[in-house]
Amino acid sequence: MASFSSLVILFVAISSLLAISYSSYAPEEVRSSVPLVKGLSWNFHSSKCPRVEIIIRQHLKKVFKNDIGQAAGLLRLHFHDCFVQGCDGSVLLDGSASGPSEQEAPPNLSLRATAFQIIDDLREIVHKACGRVVSCADITALAARDAVFLSGGPDYDVPLGRRDGLNFATRNQTVDNLPPPTSNTTFLLTSLARKNLDPTDVVALSGGHTIGISHCNSFTPRLYPTQDPTMEKTLAADLKVICPTNTTNKTTFMDIRSPNEFDNKYYVNLVNRQGLFTSDQDLYTDERTRDIVKSFADDQELFFEKFVRGMIKMGQLSVLTGRRGEIRANCSVRNSENESYLKEVVDVDVDEESRSELRK
Repeated sequence: MASFSSLVILFVAISSLLAISYSSYAPEEVRSSVPLVKGLSWNFHSSKCPRVEIIIRQHLKKVFKNDIGQAAGLLRLHFHDCFVQGCDGSVLLDGSASGPSEQEAPPNLSLRATAFQIIDDLREIVHKACGRVVSCADITALAARDAVFLSGGPDYDVPLGRRDGLNFATRNQTVDNLPPPTSNTTFLLTSLARKNLDPTDVVALSGGHTIGISHCNSFTPRLYPTQDPTMEKTLAADLKVICPTNTTNKTTFMDIRSPNEFDNKYYVNLVNRQGLFTSDQDLYTDERTRDIVKSFADDQELFFEKFVRGMIKMGQLSVLTGRRGEIRANCSVRNSENESYLKEVVDVDVDEESRSELRK
């Protein structure tokens, strides 16, 4: 029988391994490899809202306990925010007299309505605890990180200090900046290179498809009128049962192996010709990205490392910092159009920054 001291040593060793299991995803080497945009920092809210990350994670644990599917919705929301006109929370804005919102553009019609509500719920909780000091854009970025981690993926630090945009993008701008699932690798690499994302970033960020669902119309062009030869036959047959026509309005998981777990099985799917979208499977078909896909399929730790690097890069796209933008009192409405906020500014002695926002 093992001695007590031996058991203690074993316990300490196991505890140490568990403690470092995610430590490699936000260390100095990752931070130093991705320069921070001026105005962002790793501890931006440490003085005015030091518990913001704890508050957000605690709430999302409750949300995901009831429905882990919401994790994918929050991750996708962050992607669709950042890719269009930068990580400024503009995708959260409702439409106005100036035109329809980004939410009404075709690529965003399938964003989960619940995801928008979760973000504003988080905003309400955070602002109640700290005051109006954390932007909806920062909350969205932190929610995406926690969606990944609480689904089994890597934990990592998020640079903070984003401010919320004052305008949403047009329909054309939204469409032009969100590559469709029918895209091939050439289109993806070219489009995302304009956002300073390299091929490794593109393949790693595509791994976000390891969780979540898709509507039939995103992949039925691979089934009808003729089957895409790069799709494995059994998968194609299963998908035709779910989506018997090219007009079927149903959904299926994007990752057939572990649909609710953030892991590297997405890449295992691609190696086995079981990717759902053209934009997925072509990453393995194309010689320029095939070896990256294979490396991630073989090494989950490597995928996690590169995914974190890509998320930190993407999360800094065209951010507003300093005095640009605002901190919205309601994530779906800019402050100058928020009646309850306007009344607060009039009735309460608020700071000059709040008043200046109304003049923008």
